Amino acid sequence: MFPDLIDTVPLRRAIDDGLTWVVRHWGGALEAAASPLLMLLNAIQRGLVATPWWLMILAAMLIAWLATRNWKLPALVAGALLFLGLFQLWEDAMATTALMIAATLTAILLAIPTGIVMSRSARVRGLLSPVLDLMQTLPSFVYLIPTVMIFGPGKVPALLATIVYAAPPLVRLTDLGLRQTDPAVMEAARAFGTSPGQRLVGVQIPLALPTILAGINQTTMLALAMVVIAS
Repeated sequence: MFPDLIDTVPLRRAIDDGLTWVVRHWGGALEAAASPLLMLLNAIQRGLVATPWWLMILAAMLIAWLATRNWKLPALVAGALLFLGLFQLWEDAMATTALMIAATLTAILLAIPTGIVMSRSARVRGLLSPVLDLMQTLPSFVYLIPTVMIFGPGKVPALLATIVYAAPPLVRLTDLGLRQTDPAVMEAARAFGTSPGQRLVGVQIPLALPTILAGINQTTMLALAMVVIAS
């Protein structure tokens, strides 16, 4: 048993009271700020549910075939989706898919600009790196605790927790890919009189695209892993 060196009850009560105050006075504003994410999620979910099941299966099979150029994965995908439909799990599966798509898209929109800023500023990188380390260290379920406390059980906490959990790899890989651009190529671009924005869009991002796509792949996989817990 750890010894009771100091009385921490007043501090714990103060922390609880502070969180209660935030929920009471800022809960409505935070929910309003998160409403665009909820609208995006609901729109994606309605679109997936309204799409004919056979079209969804064909689209998933086509994506699987384009990814592998082999019939085995499309057949497995078709069998899995048919299994969901036969066991009356289609709408639940579409809700989970919508949550993953919305979280992945939002994470991409937030992570890539953040990675760009990190690649161009050592100070920002120094500030954000410990935060990203912490985000990747915490257990996935921990992300749900503050969001559920503020927003209550629902779609918004699941979406926010998934975004926070899935974004760090893409931030890091975007930063890494841009910083690893060949200095000789960058010097040649400067010699042609290009602006920093032109070098970023026309040189750095195309050269870093494989690394960025690897980050998007990692973000998608983490979103898929988290969305099951969040759902």
